Amino acid sequence: MARLTRHTATRVAFTAIALFVLAQVVWWIIAHGRLADELRGTTLAGYERDALTANALLEVDPAAALALLASHAHLRPVEVEGVMRLEIDPEARAAVEARHASTQRMLAFEGPFFALVVLGLLFFIAGSLRAERELKLRQTNFLGAVTHEFKTPISTLRLLVQTLRLRAPTRERQQEYLRQMEAEVDRLERTSEQVLASARLEQASEPPALAAVELGAVVHGLVEGLRPSLELRGAVLRLHHAPEPLPVALDADAFGLALSNLLDNAVKYSPGDERPVTVTLERDGDLVYCHVDDQGVGIDGSERTRVFERFYRTGDELRRESTGVGLGLTLVKSTIEAMRGWVKISDGPAGRGTRFTVVLPRRVTLATTENGARAGAAVGPASGPAAWPAGGTSDAATPGEGSR
Repeated sequence: MARLTRHTATRVAFTAIALFVLAQVVWWIIAHGRLADELRGTTLAGYERDALTANALLEVDPAAALALLASHAHLRPVEVEGVMRLEIDPEARAAVEARHASTQRMLAFEGPFFALVVLGLLFFIAGSLRAERELKLRQTNFLGAVTHEFKTPISTLRLLVQTLRLRAPTRERQQEYLRQMEAEVDRLERTSEQVLASARLEQASEPPALAAVELGAVVHGLVEGLRPSLELRGAVLRLHHAPEPLPVALDADAFGLALSNLLDNAVKYSPGDERPVTVTLERDGDLVYCHVDDQGVGIDGSERTRVFERFYRTGDELRRESTGVGLGLTLVKSTIEAMRGWVKISDGPAGRGTRFTVVLPRRVTLATTENGARAGAAVGPASGPAAWPAGGTSDAATPGEGSR
């Protein structure tokens, strides 16, 4: 309530300042416009008086014409019915009108320009305050999420350990308890790794060292390593390989963290007991794609540019049920960009869920060792891409149990 009151007071204050600036500019334009009109009228009226006075003198002393013209440059001589008279010079009148028009143009342009500059600065300040407020709120949510992400697994582990100490469960129940403990330890490890990786990215002064590898072998090894823990949460993993080798340059450990975060998100935001997740590798010219598709709730188009912001998570923080600390996609984006790639978001290929695509530049070829073997062949398990058929698929359909 206090935060809402401060937000409302800030909004009211900025609105009042904006209205005051607009009112001041309008008053300035009107006031100076009136002064310009008065100046033009006064000047032309003075010219008229000078003409009347000069003509009256000429009636008394016609020889005074030269002296009058010398002292009144805005008058010119004309002959009326054979008699010389003085009238306002059209060029002098035009000069007065031109000055008046110039003043009107100045008011018409400078007034709105001044208002736009001031209002632009106000909106910039308001935007900065709003961004700072949102960042502070996200940081508060982050601290709460981290506390929850550590406290809940620790409490669960303590309860399971105490249960095992106080009673002798059956072997089946003991295995179930051990699986739950392993899942909670994995959760703790994921959270701590995200926080530590975020800190390392902030403090990194040099780009990561990239090695020439075959992407299919790297992804296969990572997926198979993550498969058991993801299947415990209900994942049904499928891996579609490219029909050709995909040589790239990357940091395998950092890429593994990015891919594990994408897979974790895909499982986390997929409803149901079985949660299909598909990883697809393909090449398009000089670019290599690694797609991670889910059939979850999807991401609204207005949020797709914001999900990579630090501490940002979709949905309402007050009603959030999913786990996480809001760092996963930030790490994905930063890590992939450090390897000269980028990340895209689109709808799932079946029109349901979300597709995250990691795009990496393709190397001309894999690096080779002194004996001629490919450097990328040593990455991943023994049953790497060389043993897969073109366009092959590695999948599993063993569901388990299971939340951006």
